[in-house]
Amino acid sequence: MACKFCGPKLSLCGLVLSVWGIIQLTLMGVFYYIGAVALLEDLPLGENHHSIDEFVAEVKSGYSQNAYNCWIAALLYVITLVVSGHQFWMNNRSSVSM
Repeated sequence: MACKFCGPKLSLCGLVLSVWGIIQLTLMGVFYYIGAVALLEDLPLGENHHSIDEFVAEVKSGYSQNAYNCWIAALLYVITLVVSGHQFWMNNRSSVSM
């Protein structure tokens, strides 16, 4: 038997924030993956580069790492969406049966 630990307002808030987070982080992951120039300032780059090839390799590595980080965070938001959806369903089910 499942238990309720969130009220109806908190579970609805979790649903809305989860959907927003999934959309935003998935799109940011896609933009990092394709190498959007606007996101270059958010890459963890070092200061010393001895050649252009070394700099380009570090930029590509930073873009792919940030893309994977965004996608992992989006998957965590999917878990939050499932938990919030379950709590929302449990709250609505209990209010209908009263």
